[in-house]
Amino acid sequence: MPICYNIPGFRLGSLSDSVIELRTVYDGGNSQDQLCGIGTRYNANENCTLEFEAPADMHPPILIHYELTNFYQNHRTYAFSRDDFQLTGRTSGQDEISAQDCGILNKLGNITLNPCGLIANTFFNDIFVLRPGARDINGNELVMVEEGISWTTDLEYRFAMPDGYQQKECEVCDASCCQDYGFSCKTPAISKQDKKCYAYDYPFDNTTQYLYETYPKIISPLEHVTNEHFVVWMRVATRPQFRKLYGYIEQTIPKGTRFRFDINLNYVVQSFGGTKALIISTNTIVGGKNPYIGPTFYYMGFFSLFCGVFFATKHWFRPRKIADRKYLHYKEE
Repeated sequence: MPICYNIPGFRLGSLSDSVIELRTVYDGGNSQDQLCGIGTRYNANENCTLEFEAPADMHPPILIHYELTNFYQNHRTYAFSRDDFQLTGRTSGQDEISAQDCGILNKLGNITLNPCGLIANTFFNDIFVLRPGARDINGNELVMVEEGISWTTDLEYRFAMPDGYQQKECEVCDASCCQDYGFSCKTPAISKQDKKCYAYDYPFDNTTQYLYETYPKIISPLEHVTNEHFVVWMRVATRPQFRKLYGYIEQTIPKGTRFRFDINLNYVVQSFGGTKALIISTNTIVGGKNPYIGPTFYYMGFFSLFCGVFFATKHWFRPRKIADRKYLHYKEE
């Protein structure tokens, strides 16, 4: 049974003010943004650490976002550069429109990109890891959860493993497992869910570059396009400055706690004049920190009140009779 909330404007402002938001820009074109700058070195594979301190008790859910600026995911060419049939499992028989949409990132020579297109192949590939050591209010170590960050409907209906994909559990977790099953894998992979070892087989593996081969540090071959970080990225943003959810913490962080994030740096932003930021934020019933939401309701309320007074005054001095025939016109009358 859904719960409806009737929140007055002044309460919206106080809710926004109660949000704790810690934000650090760690890479960009300006010198002050170069805490962890990699310039134009794509896939630099460099490491950096950012430290945060809780200014007050931070109550769950505590959301971890990355933020990009000056990145126009809403550009028509970019937003349409994808093959939705491919993302739901199709591995052959690409139609002409999908091939056109993917453009130059459909194939690399004779190698087919799966998935193709600009969105998939500009995937944000910096990696954030919460460093062990920081503890919650009960003395338990803080844990960043990276599951449940995408829309359930996306995972169920919009992304799927390739048609013909197979995986089988290994008794011995080495290359012999792949050979025994005659699968395309060179070595098996460990599942993030059950921590078991699986051999996997992708169709047309000799002529196709799959997502786990493009981003081997982030995408497991057992996930392909169902990796939740990838699913979040594929839902394009409407503005050039946007945040995307990376993970969340379901524990209370006490005031004064210092916690660190280790970042593996790979994503270049200087090429398009943008910046990267890491944001840790608490949440409320109306979302994160938004200093404009309360005043917006006030302004709209005052505007509506002004319109009401204006039209009431006009009607008082110059009333219009209801059903007055002089306002009706029929054909040549």
